[in-house]
This record gives sequence, C-alpha cells and structure tokens, in this order.
Amino acid sequence: MPTVYLGLGSNLGDREANLRAALAQLRAGGVRVERCSSLYETEPWGMTDQPRFLNAVCRGETDLLPPDLLRLAKRIEGTLGRVQTVRYGPRPVDIDILLYEAKPTLPGEQILETPELTIPHPRLRERAFVLVPLEEIAPDLPVPGTGRTVRQLLSALGEIRGVERVRSDWACDT
Repeated sequence: MPTVYLGLGSNLGDREANLRAALAQLRAGGVRVERCSSLYETEPWGMTDQPRFLNAVCRGETDLLPPDLLRLAKRIEGTLGRVQTVRYGPRPVDIDILLYEAKPTLPGEQILETPELTIPHPRLRERAFVLVPLEEIAPDLPVPGTGRTVRQLLSALGEIRGVERVRSDWACDT
C-alpha cells in the first residue's frame, strides 16, 4: 500500500480542531494515518499579513492514487470552510500532498507532474513550516529529485525562524 506524507495547516477559527477534523475526514476517505508530527505555530508564508498558522505533517497509507488523494484533500478543505480567495491567504484548513511512495521498498521514489498536482510538493524544500515537522517524523527519508534527505533539505535552509513547537502531545489518532 502506498505511503503518503501530508502537510496540514490552519490559521482561521479553532486551528487545532480544524486539523483534527481534517485528519478524521482523511481517515474516513481512505487514508490510514500512522503518525503525526508535533503541532507547530508558524509565521505565514507568501502572504504575511494574516494570522499565524498551526502546522503538522502526518504519514499514512492509502490505496488512493495521487489524483484521487488530491480530490479528497480538496473536498475536505471545502467541507471545513476553505474558500479560494487570494493565493497563500488565510484558511481554516490546508492539506498538501508532500510525498507519495508507491512502493514502500523504494522510499521517496514517486515523482509526478501534472497541471493539477506535483509530487514531491514543488515548494517543499523552501518551507521550514513543512520541513521541520516532516523531519521530526521522517528525517532520513529521501526526497525524490533532490538527491537529499528531509534532514539535509532542512539543514540547507540555514537558521530556522518563525517555526515553534507548541504541542508534542496532541494525539493524531482521535
């Protein structure tokens, strides 16, 4: 069964409740969530004049193909109140497909580029708010197309600012 790494974020409403609701709906939609990072409060990226985010990364297994997983993520975002406005703007929930491993024996090998979806996520290597929680749960995971592991990509960013662990005890299994 393919392994997926998903980035979760929220900066509107009850941010933690939004992330929990997103995880519950991912499970109901066919993603078996196995592990979650801590929760991190982060500075907004792209459009900085907005509330701070709560971010986490989860690892799971799914039989969904990448386009179906993307449709599930977009449906969940809509169900939880996300409305497309300005790019990188505030949102109750955001779900990004970071990595998709079609064959668990070849970690990180899946590369996909379509007009709708790029895997690995195209801005993964420049986003500390994703790399920090991803490194927490998969530091040695190779990132396809980079020749580097998650830990190496995070190290290449240099000094990390605006990413603060706020909860290591949140249960992603609820």
